[in-house]
Amino acid sequence: MTTMLLAQVALLSPPYATLTYSLPPYLPQELWRAGLRVAAPLGKGVRAAVLLETAEHKAGEPLPPGLRPLLWPLEQAPLLSRDYLALARELGIRQALPLGRILGTVLPAPLRSARVRLRFFDASGKRDMLPKDLAACPPEELEACAALWNAGNCACLGGAVDALDREACTLAQDPPWPVRPRAAKQLALLEYLLAHGTVTRRRLVEVFGPECGETLKTLAARALVHIRPLEEDICLPEEPCPPDIGSWTPPFALTTAQQKTLAAFTAHLDAPQIPEPGRTAAHLVHGVTGSGKTAVYLSLAAACLARGRSVMLLAPEVALALKLRQDLREQLPGVPFFFYHGYQSPRERETAFRALAGREEAAVIVGTRSALFLPAPRLGASILDEEHDGSFKQDEGLNYQAKEVAWFRAGQAGALLVLGSATPDVKTFYAAQKGQLPLHSLPDRVGGGTLPAVRLVALPRSMGDGNLLAEESLGALSDVVTRGEQAVILLNRRGYSPLMYCLSCGATLRCPHCAISLTYHKGRERVVCHYCGHAAPFPSPCPECSSLHYLPMGEGTEKLEESLLPRLPAGARILRLDRDSTRRPGRMEEILSAFGRGEASVLVGTQMLSKGLHFPNVTLVVAADADLGLNLPDYRAAERTFQLLLQASGRAGRGEKAGEVLVQTRDISHYCWQYVQANDYEGFYRQEIAMRERRSYPPFVRLGLVRMSFAAAWPEGLKCLEQVAAALRGAAKEAGVTALGPAPAPLAQLKGRRRFHCLLKARDWPLIRGVYAVAARAAASAKGELRLALDLDPVNML
Repeated sequence: MTTMLLAQVALLSPPYATLTYSLPPYLPQELWRAGLRVAAPLGKGVRAAVLLETAEHKAGEPLPPGLRPLLWPLEQAPLLSRDYLALARELGIRQALPLGRILGTVLPAPLRSARVRLRFFDASGKRDMLPKDLAACPPEELEACAALWNAGNCACLGGAVDALDREACTLAQDPPWPVRPRAAKQLALLEYLLAHGTVTRRRLVEVFGPECGETLKTLAARALVHIRPLEEDICLPEEPCPPDIGSWTPPFALTTAQQKTLAAFTAHLDAPQIPEPGRTAAHLVHGVTGSGKTAVYLSLAAACLARGRSVMLLAPEVALALKLRQDLREQLPGVPFFFYHGYQSPRERETAFRALAGREEAAVIVGTRSALFLPAPRLGASILDEEHDGSFKQDEGLNYQAKEVAWFRAGQAGALLVLGSATPDVKTFYAAQKGQLPLHSLPDRVGGGTLPAVRLVALPRSMGDGNLLAEESLGALSDVVTRGEQAVILLNRRGYSPLMYCLSCGATLRCPHCAISLTYHKGRERVVCHYCGHAAPFPSPCPECSSLHYLPMGEGTEKLEESLLPRLPAGARILRLDRDSTRRPGRMEEILSAFGRGEASVLVGTQMLSKGLHFPNVTLVVAADADLGLNLPDYRAAERTFQLLLQASGRAGRGEKAGEVLVQTRDISHYCWQYVQANDYEGFYRQEIAMRERRSYPPFVRLGLVRMSFAAAWPEGLKCLEQVAAALRGAAKEAGVTALGPAPAPLAQLKGRRRFHCLLKARDWPLIRGVYAVAARAAASAKGELRLALDLDPVNML
């Protein structure tokens, strides 16, 4: 008698539950292995799920009610390894979330769907079927399909089933677009592509309806939208790894400090204890800007590849990842690598994931934080450049800290974890000072260059509109341009103007869903909410008095670019690098390449240009409004400002010419500036760590942020919130956890929901998770009206 096996599967879409199924009789039991994606019937539909384990059903025990058999595997072999499932389980435990929610977030979108095309080959030819088609088949037909599968006469071809899925639509021109204001359908489609990047034609049909085909055709004919086969996005590495990688020598001479750091890394790689699972060898590289950290990373990558081990080389932002990819191509030509980030198309990310899952040869993975969830054959090292950057923390949807995920993965593989920065996270540097991870210092710039001189420029309390730069800064900028050198101007605020003031009634334009002002984007001719994405044409009547007379107040990068041009020497050109100017695919590379070739004298941008970029002809950096962010309600405010300015100053003087940095501030006495001027990270660290110890902030305490929200129109919201808050405070008191709040969040309303925060301080994470669990159970009676989310070690306190 055949033993009955039951399968535990995790759904990859809501409700993300872990469910029990039986195995279908028409396929062999040994086919169903952990990590296999499967089609699981649920209700009247079919869902994609991941098989977690199979277990024998004990005779005499009742079967689960409503037990149904799984329908079909979604690939011939398991896509996810047991280590990958262990990583997802660990993350689920840490974030108090079901395993399906973790997998349903970190896997590329196509892998979460059951829309897989199964192609069966028999004597009559080929036939394509979807899992939902199989669900409607009679038993004898399923048996026939199973026979073809078992004989190897079936292929899983992914989800593309028609032309709508095979065509990618991409914005071909930046705004403003030559479109009539009344062409609402054209403008709506262009705005959608600007916000979402490359999407399939199917996605546009889902959003705008079948009639969008004519609109798309018109825009393509006018060269405003580019339509191409989706397969053009796919780029896999060349094979194989160069055979001489073991004898590779860098095309640059490593300094003594670099050689010492690299030797420590390779010693760990060669140590016999490293392959033991569960042991993570973490190192911190603290090197001043321009000290050659990237050269050490690339040398370590070559050392790993020579030992048949893969490398993850990660940056916090796409611009830095592009620079790392360029360096890798130039310094290690022919090395197999995968490039991966969140702005790529779903198809591109799926292809990279599948290629790595089925790969045995070592490779380099270059990307942003999401690349951490790619399979990596025989991982030898994970390198997180600019480890201090807040972008390594995911704080929307699934909360996770990339450094913690990298630490866990390195432990699984017995790999190195290398954290590098000129301005390390205070908690990371504290751990190094306590001997918890080795510290490697690169104190000098490569080539004997000197760090730039930093000068404070006091801004008057009020300046004329459009004059964010002081005369002193403008004079220095003009001198630099006249000499044929280049300058970088940092303003961490995008758009044209953050506030639109009605001259008739005194009202300011506000988002109808969020309690914040709308930002004017002149190039798009729209006012936009930077939190929920709401946008409206501009000019448009004031909602209070119907007037059309507005005064733009404040200044963003777009306005700074416009106001600077007439004040520079004739012929000077300005480029802008921010999220708005780089939405079109490939545009970021175009801007950085053009500035690198000297086609512009000035580069204006947000924080994305403050780190990692190397332009030898830049001799001046201006921090236009250094006070931005300094007084935010966040215990990290001073640390972030210090890091941003020190990193930005590092863009100057990287060549043979000396550099200068001008820091414009309205509070010239703030303690932060003295450490920026002296390029004194350790001095800033000592003052910051002393304040945190006095005030009980990390690393001296564990911190958790409970976010609570409910629809602004829900009449029972405040009452329900108070009930949950009472339960939370009671649990916190019993557990010895300090609970502050709930209180209105600094951004008190977003996307039509009122928001409240409760800060939990405890000696360890389980205590915080326990208090949160009590609050979550108390909120269950609200049936989803009151939403709760736990953010451990929060980075975004707004």
